[in-house]
Amino acid sequence: MRPFQRSASRDAEPRANELVVALAGNPNVGKSTVFNNLTNLRQHTGNWPGKTVGSAWGRCEFDGQSYLLVDTPGAYSLIAHSAEEEAARDAILFGGADAVAVICDATCLERNLNLVLQVLEVTDRVVVCVNLLDEARKHRIEVDLAALEEALGVPVVGCTARSGKGTRELLRRAKEAAEGRTAHVPTRYPDDIERAAEPLKRALVALGIEVNARFAALRLLEGDHSMASRLAGVLGFPVGELPAIRELLPPTDGERVREEIVNAIYRRAEEIARRCVRAAGDDSRQTRWDRLLTSRLTGVPVMLALLAIVFYVTIVGANAPSAALGDLFGRAEQWLTGALAAVGASAWLNGLLSEGVFRVFGWVISVMLPPMAIFFPLFTLLEDLGYLPRVAFNLDRQFKRCHACGKQCLTMCLGFGCNAAGVVGCRIIDSPRERLIAILTNCFVPCNGRFPMLIALIAIFLAEVGLVSGGAMLSAALLSLLIVLGILMTFAVSRLLSATLLRGVPSSFTLELPPFRRPQIGQVIVRSVFDRTLYVLGRAAAVAAPAGALIWLLANVSTPGGTLLGQLVRALDPFAQALGLDGAILTAFVLGFPANEIVLPLAIMAYLSTGSLAEMGSFSSLRALLLNNGWTWLTALNTMLFSLMHWPCSTTVLTIARETRSAKWTLFSIAVPTACGMAVCAFTAALARLLGLA
Repeated sequence: MRPFQRSASRDAEPRANELVVALAGNPNVGKSTVFNNLTNLRQHTGNWPGKTVGSAWGRCEFDGQSYLLVDTPGAYSLIAHSAEEEAARDAILFGGADAVAVICDATCLERNLNLVLQVLEVTDRVVVCVNLLDEARKHRIEVDLAALEEALGVPVVGCTARSGKGTRELLRRAKEAAEGRTAHVPTRYPDDIERAAEPLKRALVALGIEVNARFAALRLLEGDHSMASRLAGVLGFPVGELPAIRELLPPTDGERVREEIVNAIYRRAEEIARRCVRAAGDDSRQTRWDRLLTSRLTGVPVMLALLAIVFYVTIVGANAPSAALGDLFGRAEQWLTGALAAVGASAWLNGLLSEGVFRVFGWVISVMLPPMAIFFPLFTLLEDLGYLPRVAFNLDRQFKRCHACGKQCLTMCLGFGCNAAGVVGCRIIDSPRERLIAILTNCFVPCNGRFPMLIALIAIFLAEVGLVSGGAMLSAALLSLLIVLGILMTFAVSRLLSATLLRGVPSSFTLELPPFRRPQIGQVIVRSVFDRTLYVLGRAAAVAAPAGALIWLLANVSTPGGTLLGQLVRALDPFAQALGLDGAILTAFVLGFPANEIVLPLAIMAYLSTGSLAEMGSFSSLRALLLNNGWTWLTALNTMLFSLMHWPCSTTVLTIARETRSAKWTLFSIAVPTACGMAVCAFTAALARLLGLA
């Protein structure tokens, strides 16, 4: 048996005598916590075949048995409505796992049993893991595991995955499920559906399909096109075109069949829950918190306050490590310069490698790493705590008014750390139209790469750090206001796109408000550093190194008209003046396409006419340099606005190209924010001149 062998990595193929266990479950039931606990974070990630949905797999050993664990996407149902649910269904139905472990939340078992009963229709080699028993006790909920095992006819294990309690027992019972058949009885549907499904099931068996024929027959009766397409891929021909199959598909209302099947599953889940779950009391504490965090009166103000706090901690916490990394790379650059000179490298090659490639590379690392290493863990802590779904709830109404998806809020939040990560996060949006809107508008929220320049300009021209006490808090507040403007632009452009090029109505989706949980700080730090920080940093650094060579060449290659950089500055100056900027700033944005972190150093280099990236020693010296080159409050404001709304960086553009697989939409993702930024800056400059303020 070779399940999952179409995966992106051969690591996902089972080894000799290795049991393959697929982990399934609703979102927010602790499935990934179970997976991480068993694999000790020794895992691999990739995409499910033919989909952009993320997958993870890892290995562990217990009691002399080796296990390959496959973490399927969170799904509410195998009657698939989204790419995640299709991937979960295909992994269970076609993956060939030796056993399936369905993870359930003890605090809302009835809802989770819907998925359990559907998985049991696919295979009876199932073990049910009732997780979060500690939270259930806090809410005075008791689950009778023995009664649940008797009702389902498959092994049931109690578990508290955060502490590791019960996870080893889960492996033992999964081995039992893989080795022997169980006593499960499938859910019984209305007689007309059962009569229609039985001959269709026999016909599918005759075709030689190696999956549960009854489950496949029921999906065909429902008119499930994704299931028909998947069967066609397995068999090599469209199933519905065979006369033997077509004549067995009665002209029934597929929607009615699906509704009857879903109702039967829910009724059985409700019956089992009544027998196995006893609850006493209510959850008044969580109710009070939800009233505070999601009410129309307090939900948005609390959200903005938390945003300002996160930015404040990021701003204050990143200063010292950024300076330390800058000093480290400065010393390393001096050593590299000396080493190149010692081996006889020419002056131009020494400058190209040390002042060009290495300096830009070091600048990106020292500027990006500290804020990302702070922001991403804070973001993940809020995610683990259960707050981000409440943010989506607060903004869902606004996104629906824009004919967009409320899940776009979550992808927008990811963009604060890195717009490339935000674009990848758009995979959670089911509708292709709404996913594309989210991708095209993600860069209206500033990423970590834009924060340093925004903070510096706010500090110099608005908050006047060094002149006013509490400058960091004021900078965080002003930065939050700027981000609110970016969010408003996201709403406006989303509405414009949905009314023109991407017309449509918002799709419905299930927005679950999970219970608040205490984050596992150690795992959060490890996961955010490896899965987000280092991933994004590596891609940015790979682009920054060759960009450093190009920038050095532009600044050092001279013609009769001066350096190439100087000529570019003069050529762009008339257009930049109309936007309230100048040629040096616009040139810096153009050359900063590989990484937003180098925009301000490029502008400084253009003003100083140096041949390499330069950094001012303090805010005071930077302020003096900018004022001497004609900067005013309007120049600073328009620079911040253009930083907020301009083309995405190269890493984000490459990510958009990969996600959309379309040159047209990739170019459009560059044009939309750029046009908005130019229009806003031109309007601001014209208004200031009209009022005599410029």
